[in-house]
Amino acid sequence: MIFADKLILLRKKAGWSQEELAEQMNVTRQSVSKWEGAQSVPDLDKMIRLSELFGVSTDYLLKDEIEQAEHINSSNDILSLKRVSMEEANAFLSVKSRTAKTIAYAAFLCILSPIALLMLGAISESTAGGLNEDIAGGIGMIVLIIFVAIAAVMFISSGSKTAPFAYLEKEKFETEYGVSGMVKERKAKYKDLHTKNNIVGTCLCISALIPLFVGAIIDADNDLFLMAMLSFSFLIAGVGVICFIKTGIIWASYEKLLQEGEYSKENKEKPSIAAAVYTAYWVITTAVYVGYSLSSNNWGQSWVILVVAGVMFPAIVAITNAFDKKSK
Repeated sequence: MIFADKLILLRKKAGWSQEELAEQMNVTRQSVSKWEGAQSVPDLDKMIRLSELFGVSTDYLLKDEIEQAEHINSSNDILSLKRVSMEEANAFLSVKSRTAKTIAYAAFLCILSPIALLMLGAISESTAGGLNEDIAGGIGMIVLIIFVAIAAVMFISSGSKTAPFAYLEKEKFETEYGVSGMVKERKAKYKDLHTKNNIVGTCLCISALIPLFVGAIIDADNDLFLMAMLSFSFLIAGVGVICFIKTGIIWASYEKLLQEGEYSKENKEKPSIAAAVYTAYWVITTAVYVGYSLSSNNWGQSWVILVVAGVMFPAIVAITNAFDKKSK
């Protein structure tokens, strides 16, 4: 049996049209038609891809005398993988678009949560404020807890909505005809906005330090004014974080469907420690920040801990990625 006949047999067994096989191979339908018509033969790379795609050996594809398919490791058999339909892909992108906003605003609330505590504390220390320090601290902590509680509800709600699509991040899968092309088109259209949001987010996070310097220059001895400037810094940084988180989640949703970048099939073969490291890093950072701030009541300076953690985070990411690649 020649290669052309074997290809037709395998394609029909998989239930694919020539167009669907062409999409899986990243070639035109005409190329597949020529292969099946014995007018041309795929190059070596495409032959290997066909071998992986149908779960058969390259010897079976290349050698006419081999009539019986020699199946390779079934764990690599693409026919056993879950196939994502156009409807499911659109539903996933729609959910991620909605939850991206929710998660971004939840993070924004967490950043804003200490502002009431800072401002009320400064007012209580001001002779013109006339506010009892204990009452100011109590109200400030209540507002902080409410903000964090609302943010937690938003995080949990978003997680429950995206839970049915968790396999897209952790498992290998295949997409039905047209899905890959649709996602690539939407990703290409979103690319400029993704870049713009990252630029805006970076500029806002950097410029968030400006109000602090302005406060120190204008009236360094006025605690109330300095706290107001610090609160303004939190507000600016929070908007920057919204830009980062929202665009990052949407961009990652495209990469998950296309299985690109950190969500590629190769990276899914072995568990990554990145998520655990990043989670642990920010949990520890937050615990140190809150613990130190509460014990010292020095909220006016303890925010530096978060700034230092943010500056160090890219290094943590780089080290973790390098270790991940080495382990794989």
